[in-house]
Amino acid sequence: MANRRPIVMVSSSVYGQEELLERIYSLLTALGYEVWMSHKGTIPTNSDESSLESCLKAVENCDMFLGLITTNYGTTKDGEISATHSEFKRAIELNKRRWFLIHDRVVFARQILRKLGHNNQATRHKLDLKILAPYISDLRVFDMYEDALDKHEEEGRITVRWVQEYDRDSDALLFAASQFSRYQDAERWIETQFANKENFSGGEK
Repeated sequence: MANRRPIVMVSSSVYGQEELLERIYSLLTALGYEVWMSHKGTIPTNSDESSLESCLKAVENCDMFLGLITTNYGTTKDGEISATHSEFKRAIELNKRRWFLIHDRVVFARQILRKLGHNNQATRHKLDLKILAPYISDLRVFDMYEDALDKHEEEGRITVRWVQEYDRDSDALLFAASQFSRYQDAERWIETQFANKENFSGGEK
């Protein structure tokens, strides 16, 4: 569709991140993006779908995906993974153009576990969560991190994806501003090149 604003889907992390999400929403809309974010109620929904189905469909239909990994894993039931984790997996499966932000407490906690010999999901899942409580809500936040990295040591895979650490909200916003404004500049340049090519071709006829 001509002149359609590019769509950024922001992962459904909410608890404790409301202020950061508000600022990310304001930043991305100011840059000219359409932002789909559950916190703001802008994800397209259908009365026939569950909230998870709507979120996963939004991941499928967006142009870009921004994932947030925090110390809170999200609500789960019956051993299922969280909605945020499901969104991560779908974005990765579809090879969406994607960026990830991770709170440095998660990185630090993972480093501690690695020093204790818990280097992968199999060994971590045998641990008692109390070892990291109240800093980490669920050990599966580390699974999310490794999915974002595209790193699974038990499969012999290598880190190939950038995941940006942040401590303060301002650090996360700086990363988002840098990455998404750069993408917009590239998109405008491509559009200009195509427009110039079309104008030149038109003059040759």
